[in-house]
Amino acid sequence: MIDLSLDITMRQGGFSLSVRDAAPVEVLGIFGPSGSGKTSLLEAIAGIRTPDEGEIRIGDRILFSSAKRIDLPARDRRIGYVPQDALLFPNMNVAANINYGRHIQGDFESLVKILDLQALLDRRVKMLSGGEKQRVAIARALMTRPSILLLDEPLAGVDRERRDVILPYILRIRKELHVPLIYVTHDREELGAIADRVLHLGGS
Repeated sequence: MIDLSLDITMRQGGFSLSVRDAAPVEVLGIFGPSGSGKTSLLEAIAGIRTPDEGEIRIGDRILFSSAKRIDLPARDRRIGYVPQDALLFPNMNVAANINYGRHIQGDFESLVKILDLQALLDRRVKMLSGGEKQRVAIARALMTRPSILLLDEPLAGVDRERRDVILPYILRIRKELHVPLIYVTHDREELGAIADRVLHLGGS
């Protein structure tokens, strides 16, 4: 479950957000148009982007606090982050990409089965479809045994038919692994299928 508290100000781009005393959820959906700050929010949580001021807390762990001068490095935040473009290593096959993020307790076989990647393990990245790349990127992020997984519009680069194929895999992560998700999208149907609670950015 996610117990998320945010109070973030980013002066670059005029971004400001406050979410406090949020009820714990398994999947928090972030919804809004392009330019509303969805990716900036994920990058701030992941430690890739530093807010000008405020606080980011997940559960009882403070990841960032300007008042307390806390700014945990990304590697210490125990957060899995899958950006829109997946960012796989083109010189590696699927198995090597997944294992690149391996934690000592990472369960390769279980993730490969859940995400249905058995037939792809020997393939190079250039031989994968957009949806297959996203599944590999998700598996690699989960191999780090994160406390929370951030997904930045994971289905934005695939057509509706492929979305209907990929979404059940993401739902399996929720059902079988119980890893809390923050799921960014601009698609209301996706939100309806996966999110317990929705945070709207940039209007309704």
